[in-house]
Amino acid sequence: MTRILESYALDRWFGATGGFADIPSAIDAHPVARASTQGLDFAAMVRHARTVGGPALRALTFHQRADMLKALAAYLSTRKEALYALSVDTGATKRDNFFDIDGGIGTLYAYASRGRRELPGERFVVEGAPESLSKGGTFVGGHVLTPLHGVAVHVNAFNFPCWGMLEKLAPAILAGVPVITKPATVTSYVAEAVVRLIVEAKILPPGALQFVCGGTGDLIDHLTGQDVLSFTGSAETARVLRDHPAVARNSVKFIAEQDSLNAAVLGPDAGEGTPEFDLFVKEVVREMTVKAGQKCTAIRRILVPRAQESAVIAALKAQLSGIAVGDPRRDDVRMGPLVGLGQRAAVRAAIAAIAAEAEIVHGDPEMVAPVGGDAAAGAFMAPVLLRCPAPLEAVAPHAVEAFGPVATVMAYDSLDDAVTLVAKGEGSLVASVFTYDAEVAEALVFGIAAFHGRVLVVDRDCAKESTGHGSPLPGLVHGGPGRAGGGEEMGGLRGVFHYLQRTALQGSPARLSALTRTWLPGAPAPVPQEHPFRRDYDRLAIGDTVETPARTITIEDIEHFAHFTGDTFYAHMDEAAAKANPFFPGRVAHGYLILSFAAGLFVDPAPGPLLANYGLDNLRFLKPVSPGDAIRVRLTVKQKQPARKAEYGEVRWDVEVFNQDGDTVARYELLTMSARLTEPALAAAS
Repeated sequence: MTRILESYALDRWFGATGGFADIPSAIDAHPVARASTQGLDFAAMVRHARTVGGPALRALTFHQRADMLKALAAYLSTRKEALYALSVDTGATKRDNFFDIDGGIGTLYAYASRGRRELPGERFVVEGAPESLSKGGTFVGGHVLTPLHGVAVHVNAFNFPCWGMLEKLAPAILAGVPVITKPATVTSYVAEAVVRLIVEAKILPPGALQFVCGGTGDLIDHLTGQDVLSFTGSAETARVLRDHPAVARNSVKFIAEQDSLNAAVLGPDAGEGTPEFDLFVKEVVREMTVKAGQKCTAIRRILVPRAQESAVIAALKAQLSGIAVGDPRRDDVRMGPLVGLGQRAAVRAAIAAIAAEAEIVHGDPEMVAPVGGDAAAGAFMAPVLLRCPAPLEAVAPHAVEAFGPVATVMAYDSLDDAVTLVAKGEGSLVASVFTYDAEVAEALVFGIAAFHGRVLVVDRDCAKESTGHGSPLPGLVHGGPGRAGGGEEMGGLRGVFHYLQRTALQGSPARLSALTRTWLPGAPAPVPQEHPFRRDYDRLAIGDTVETPARTITIEDIEHFAHFTGDTFYAHMDEAAAKANPFFPGRVAHGYLILSFAAGLFVDPAPGPLLANYGLDNLRFLKPVSPGDAIRVRLTVKQKQPARKAEYGEVRWDVEVFNQDGDTVARYELLTMSARLTEPALAAAS
């Protein structure tokens, strides 16, 4: 029996009441599954996300949400073989599935790690330094980021049913915003299997994830200004969503990743026989054939120096001729079919449009003899290479995307022409530059950067470890301007911040310190009888302070430090040379001597809850310290954050070093680990 797909709504699986459509296999067109959303209450789904999923996620800290993502990735990792087997009917080879399935799981891991490392163990983010808003220092401001009180609706493309869903899900869940995800129906049976595993894992709280398998009905009608609509697909569909009355009326945040005529540029220095020439040809062939070219990041325009045009075409034809197209289950097949017959028809139509201004130099879009596949029923197609003889005057090769194994060679005569040709794509997700010449790299990269979300520079030095032209990475922006949609998905924490509201806070230092749990200058700084280093993590309070006695720095201290460390820089050892320096009144103490003496003033030497000093942040030396000056230190607990292990926590200290006149000579943040000795911590550790 043909499998009936279900949606996941209101924390239960929903079977449609009718209106089913068959989903055919890309290999032989047999029905793989049937899908419909008839009878699904989209208003109730949105309401459930807002009233159940949102509060549950917002009750957790960023660290707790990151831990959920890590647990989810681990759960999926042990069950991915079933997804590999299911994905075959999409036309995906094992190599294709590595990018989709392993790549999606890897993105969960990546965001889990970033959430733990780069976000606080709080439910909000303090962004940037505080702003002084008054002369007396009693009125200050700053910015915080907090989760939106809405739902993230993700409308995904057909080509990456696993990765495309998870790369959007990860930052939204980490931000604390519930998700309603809708895959492209043609490959929704893979996405449904992933969601079933996520539900089975019982890691996400109720309402955090809902799944639409089929049409979206009136879902978009229910979105408001607290919601985010994220789309991947064609520019035409993106325009329909962007112009939806509810999106426009309610200022719904809209993120789009759409059509992209990505380019690869071979530098004029990279002639035949150079490593860069060979790398270029290899990368173009890979991008034309991975996922049968059905990638938003695939290379569509191949820009080469006119002197190398014939050699590049010959090399590409030689390698493309060795690509075995056929049943993706076979080990000897390099490229599977397109996702379906409708997609193949669309690609053929796009080739015809491009061919009005170009010539096909390899491959026949109408003919293919698949290895082990059904040429009549399957959506098989040979890789097609075109050549555009007049690319500066042409329109279609820069405007029509054949979303399949298709690319067009274009020759350029100068680097300025190459930049102009790339820019004619009107905005792309990614471009690659292949050169070993520094001036060529600079001219091309900064000539085309404004038109791209990502630019990859490939040469013999990085090629071995390069992830390639078509591989978006969680730490970098995936998106692009203009035709590419204007979005910026992933990009490390940028992807998380799409789902957070930036709010300026104003008030007294005391009030803002209490609200943000971050000590600000001017806020209360009590000096406890017990040295803060004697207090375990849980008994330390924000604002706890040590005020030290002063220590006079002598010329003997400076000379001893210089000879002991080997730092005999003239500003410390030569009075005349130091006075000639515009920054110093004469010989001065080393900056690191000041840090060392400051530590000697505030450190409590006996064993205690403070376990380790693991670094300094934002160190600045603000005023020279001359022989005879006396320094003292104020050490204040600025922030606290739970660590990965329950036995200790991270403490950030504000350190300010003053001279005898009360002037600040140095300021920095000290990072320490302090033991957690309270009963709750011990219970958690056990």
